[in-house]
Amino acid sequence: MMTEMDGLARSLRPRHVTMISIGGIIGAGIFVGSGAAIAVAGPAVLLSYALCGGLIFVIMRMLGEMAVARPGVGSFSGYAALGLGDWAGFVSGWLYVYFWATTIAIEAIAGAKILGTVVAVPVWLAAPGLIGLMTLVNLLSVRAYGEFEFWFAALKLATIIGFIGVGLGWICWAGPGLAWRHVVAHGGVFPLGWGAVFTAIPVVIFSMMGSEVATIAAAETEDPAGNVVRAGRTVSLRIMVFYVGAVGVIVSIVPWHRVVPGLSPFTQALSAIHVPAAGLVMNWVVFTAILSCLNSAIYVTSRMLFEMARRGDGPAALGGLTGRHVPWVAILAGCGFGVLVALGSVFSPNGIFVFLLQSSGSIILLVYLLIALAEIGLRRRLTRAGVTLRVRVWAFPYVSLACVGGILAVLGLMAATPGLRVQVALGLAGFGVALAAFWLRRRGMVMVRA
Repeated sequence: MMTEMDGLARSLRPRHVTMISIGGIIGAGIFVGSGAAIAVAGPAVLLSYALCGGLIFVIMRMLGEMAVARPGVGSFSGYAALGLGDWAGFVSGWLYVYFWATTIAIEAIAGAKILGTVVAVPVWLAAPGLIGLMTLVNLLSVRAYGEFEFWFAALKLATIIGFIGVGLGWICWAGPGLAWRHVVAHGGVFPLGWGAVFTAIPVVIFSMMGSEVATIAAAETEDPAGNVVRAGRTVSLRIMVFYVGAVGVIVSIVPWHRVVPGLSPFTQALSAIHVPAAGLVMNWVVFTAILSCLNSAIYVTSRMLFEMARRGDGPAALGGLTGRHVPWVAILAGCGFGVLVALGSVFSPNGIFVFLLQSSGSIILLVYLLIALAEIGLRRRLTRAGVTLRVRVWAFPYVSLACVGGILAVLGLMAATPGLRVQVALGLAGFGVALAAFWLRRRGMVMVRA
């Protein structure tokens, strides 16, 4: 079966896909961003993480269902096109490219700032340098990318598991009673009310995004559909355990009101129990997490550009391959955009960069919404055709509709939050621009054929 992803190497292994999925979710969002989530909801943030983890789990199950029902389609943008029409594939693909291409710059800037605390290198030089380094890794071969990401993700996993182990050891040594007092002594488990659980969700959900990378990476394996299903079954549940476990240890060691947003709560917790050089160790772990996300952002952007080009939704030149089956034009295009955005953060920090940052904020949620709607549409069509599905979302359509409702609720919460309202507005504007671009493209194609 010919697909938009034909021509790419098939050298990734299941272990690569699994770790790429984990690495895409575990980033600076948990090592640093979890502090902001704790400050918003207190210990009740554990429920926020559980709810968001459940949402991601259902989305991954949806992707697994569609991958097995229609193997060889490509990434999730292909499924969106199958379930909703060509417009959904076009819109979801380009919105996704925009989100991850902007992420290339964001991760590079964050890494450059950490690097600047060790070596006197300006951000405008260090950020493009980091992008250039990861670009070389991606240009070597998909296997090189997979190996780098495997070990990056392994280090992050080892850090979280080690942190949970050390934290539980301290809790057992100090006594569970002390840990419980840290949790409830400052307003109880819900110190800011039940509503805070939902208020924290927009903060939490963005730290858990990236699991859908499995559908893109799986296209470069021998068994794409099987690897998507495998990632959906295991990765999301593991992430929930790691996130909830790590945050649970943090609030058991450090009273929630002492957690400082912007600083790593992991460092605060380790320092509180007198672990030597905790700050230095976590600083390098965060730096590694940033490099991992940068590596994945380049990979994902290039593969989506490649798929869009092969499907006819993007310039044909983006489909160019090297002798090692690496989409070099797409890689350079995505990285070039990332470098421009990174430089924009230096020369126009309150203008162009802020606009790009805010306009990409809610886009990934809109992509997830299209995925969920596509699964509902494709499932109903397959059911009417009498197709037996080997992998299914449970209790259809209720769980699927609940997933759609959950995504809409998160967007609603963001729209109701003054600091996040502009992100929703700009995200919807971006959606409209992509939809208009599809209409213009379709009209142009019709005129050419006429």
